[in-house]
Amino acid sequence: MIKKETKITKVERIHTVSVICDVCKKEITPDDTYEWQEIHFVAFTGGFGSVFGDDTTVQCEICQHCLKKLIGQYCRYD
Repeated sequence: MIKKETKITKVERIHTVSVICDVCKKEITPDDTYEWQEIHFVAFTGGFGSVFGDDTTVQCEICQHCLKKLIGQYCRYD
């Protein structure tokens, strides 16, 4: 037999309150809906012989405006 009871618990959770672009340092909050939706997160691990370093974790957050400035000329737009 499984005996159950209702129990109220308090759970703490971590919520992101803002993201700062690593290029322009602009702070973006969820209140800025359109900018919030267009934050780009880059994360990867450098492989053997990588210019970033072997097995190095690389991360950055970039706003849409900075990303376009950095790579826009290399992008293909459909």
